This record gives sequence, C-alpha cells and structure tokens, in this order.
Amino acid sequence: MKTKNPAKPSKNAVRYQDAGVSIDEAGRAVGYIRSLAKRTFSKSVLTSIGSFGGGFHLKGWKNPVLVSSIDGVGTKLKVAFLSGKHDTVGQCLVNHCVNDIAVQGATPLFFLDYFAVGRLQAEVARDVIGGMARACEENGCALIGGETAEMPGLYSEGEYDVAGCIVGAVERKSLLTGAGMKPGDVLLGLPSTGLHTNGYSLARKLLFDIAGYTVHTQVAELGCSVGEELLKVHRGYRKPIHALHRKGLLRAAAHITGGGITDNLPRVLPKGLAAEVYPGSWPEPPVFPLLKSLGNIPDGDYRRTFNTGIGMILVVSPRRAAEAEKILRRLKEPHFPIGRIIETSSRPRVIYR
Repeated sequence: MKTKNPAKPSKNAVRYQDAGVSIDEAGRAVGYIRSLAKRTFSKSVLTSIGSFGGGFHLKGWKNPVLVSSIDGVGTKLKVAFLSGKHDTVGQCLVNHCVNDIAVQGATPLFFLDYFAVGRLQAEVARDVIGGMARACEENGCALIGGETAEMPGLYSEGEYDVAGCIVGAVERKSLLTGAGMKPGDVLLGLPSTGLHTNGYSLARKLLFDIAGYTVHTQVAELGCSVGEELLKVHRGYRKPIHALHRKGLLRAAAHITGGGITDNLPRVLPKGLAAEVYPGSWPEPPVFPLLKSLGNIPDGDYRRTFNTGIGMILVVSPRRAAEAEKILRRLKEPHFPIGRIIETSSRPRVIYR
C-alpha cells in the first residue's frame, strides 16, 4: 500500500464559516425562534428554548394515554422554494400532526420541530418556525423545542427540510379506537383546503412539466396563481373532532392524507366492516379535476394520490347524525354525508358506489 505524505496544515486560520456554517446567523435565527416559541408557552412548560430537552408538566389528567405522531411536509417544500414564500409550510406541518392524534381523541400538548438547511438564512427560519408557532397557538399546544441544523453540501442552495413530532394526551376511557362502529353508521366528510401535504410530486409534474406553468401563472380554473393554490395551508380539524367527541357522538375519525380515502379510511375500520363511499356527494376544489384532466389519471390512482376535497371523515351513529350535524353547523363547519359503514366478509376496505 502506498503511504501518503503527511498532510500540511493550512497557513491561514480556518473557521467554521469557511466550511459554510455561520454561527452568527444561527444566533440570529435562535433569537427569532425563542421569541416565537415563547408565545405558545403555558404554565405546563418547565423549560426555555435552548435547554437540552423540553420539559412539560402533565397535570390535570387522571389516567392519561400519551399519543404521538411525527411527520414532514414533503415536496410541497419545493413550491415554497420556487415561490420564496415560507410562512405556510410550518402551519401545514403542525396541523397535519395535530390531525393525526386528534382522530384518536387526543388533545395536543407540545410540539418539537426539526429544521435542516444547507445555508441558514435567519429570516427564512423565522418564517418557517413562525408558521409552526402560529399553528401551535391555534391548536392550544406549546412549541417547546427542536433542532436547527445547518449542513452545507447536504442541501441545495436555498433549500431546506422540515419535520416535527407532536405529543398529546387523552383519558384512557376516551381513546377513540373505532371499536364501537356498526353497519349503518354515517360517514361525514369535512372539506380540505386543497392538496394539503400529499400528492405534490405528481402535482408538480403535471402543473410544471406537462402544463408548463410556473408558480406565478394565473390559472382561470383556480382563481389564483399556481403557487398560491399549492401553498394553501393544510387545515386542522381538532375543534370539530373534539366537539363531537365530548358529546359522545364520534365512533371514529380518519385523517385523509397520503393514500387518499382509499387507504386511510380502512385504518379505522374494525374487522368485518367496510366503507361505502359515494363519489360526487361532495364538491371537489377545482385543483383536483384540473390535475385529473392534465394527467388523464385513472380513477383508482386519482383516489389513492389525492384527498379529492375531503380532509377528514367522521363516523357517527345514524341515530345521532342529526345532532352531530347540528354541532358542525354551529361551528360553521361545512360537512357532507359521503357514505356509510357496511358489513363485509373480506378485509376492511373502501367501496365506491
């Protein structure tokens, strides 16, 4: 084996910033983040931003079950990079995670984020984390910590990734499992605001590569630019879920994310039951038929890629469906009866009629 000559040290001092990491910019970003996170704190938060770990006092619960979820925003971030608009993706992340635990009856307690970038820009970090803080405030949970990582060479210039973890709690007797579901139960669909955070790889291919649009293109069918449509916030459903759950009206709830209604609704169906869903029983936001026509997408692929206008499905007893709808109207929550629960001798699945 050939032996290399000893490496020669640099004649000049080499600092962290010479490797692409700015400690000063990180300090500015942390200053923004500390201020934003503090707005979400309650008396249960026992630590400050900058601690090695976030401390949260779980008080007021009798027999709590902790429910957690972790997720990212996915290639929706590519649209944020192209648009130079970064204040909605943080909201999307928190709302997505809150929805994932709300369907089990859990109240969100605290959220932790991970923000990774090739070259840190404090103002971009402020906008992204600011969106998270805004959503945390709206959902009544605390942003108690996270990680901001600057990693030159790992991400392209101007790009970043973001992910987060939420922890919530529910009394054990109130945990939503779908166990009480019966044939004849009604499916109430709550509308989405658009794509939410799923199907963006296909949507970008159709809108940018096939249609030739840019984020600034105004599309008549959408009533806005492509970028504005694709950056609409993934909405949260905590309030209507909890309102029905408190009244004992909710048998189950399904967050319609990646996989659409086809793959997500069966996740809450007990053995021996299937869901009969009626396409056309709810209005689809115009972005969905536009995408379907641009790609000539087969119905099966279409329904497994996009939420098609339904972001949450609530399962209620037919005997109490009118009561549930009354509560939703009082909350000014649009909703649509989109199907029912039926018996099946095969695996839980969705059947479109």
